[in-house]
Amino acid sequence: MLPESAPLQSPIASVPTPPTVDVVGVPISRTDYTAVVEWIDEMVRARLRGYVCVCNVHSVMASSDDAALRAALAGSSVNVPDGQPLVWAMKALGHHLDDRVYGPELMLRACAHAVSAGQRFYLYGGHDSQALAQLELSLCRRFPGLKIVGRYSPPHRELTAQERDRLVRAINDANVDVLWVGIGVPKQEKWMASMRPLLDAPVLIGVGAAFDFHAGLISQAPRRLQIAGLEWAYRLGREPRRLWRRYLKYNPRFVVAFCRQWLAHSRR
Repeated sequence: MLPESAPLQSPIASVPTPPTVDVVGVPISRTDYTAVVEWIDEMVRARLRGYVCVCNVHSVMASSDDAALRAALAGSSVNVPDGQPLVWAMKALGHHLDDRVYGPELMLRACAHAVSAGQRFYLYGGHDSQALAQLELSLCRRFPGLKIVGRYSPPHRELTAQERDRLVRAINDANVDVLWVGIGVPKQEKWMASMRPLLDAPVLIGVGAAFDFHAGLISQAPRRLQIAGLEWAYRLGREPRRLWRRYLKYNPRFVVAFCRQWLAHSRR
């Protein structure tokens, strides 16, 4: 078991968070890469605690069926608009955004900043331990001087109480500043929400497929497809067996749900 002195609640962050826009019932932050990296920096400096969810159509719509996921998104410090359709939705509601905050790109920008800031990173997730080691190697080669002070690829099941306690001790003993989580939606959001009170690391960030992208296991969609909001089609073509149900279920539901929201907004 964890020692009795382990914190039961995380301190309330006093670092200002960006304003949010309700998109189909989920608060999405109106922010950009620079603002998010600066927020991470301030949280680390102040040793306050929070977590960041990288949101797309899948996570937003899945939360309507999953109360724990919805609570995790509602309780996060920042929900960045990772999916291009969320950016379009926010613009349609009258809010200006220059670009989305794409999880894999956010991770790279945070790594570049961490080298000069001396921040200490921990990697949790990945397909397996070998893939996670490849991710660490890739990031350290790309960003010389990056401090990755630990990594753990969990089994594809819930951790036992003993495994969880050992993990918490290892992360806290490593004096981590930013913990990157790559175990996919909705696991990573619910994991961050449940583990947030136990971990001393100021910032947890769930970036899902970014781990596989930067480890070189999966290719990213070309930029032109990302801009056109067709990244889902590219990924579906690469992993049809795993992803077809997700996109068939959630994409049409998002279109219908947002059209209803936009019509109500227009009437007001």
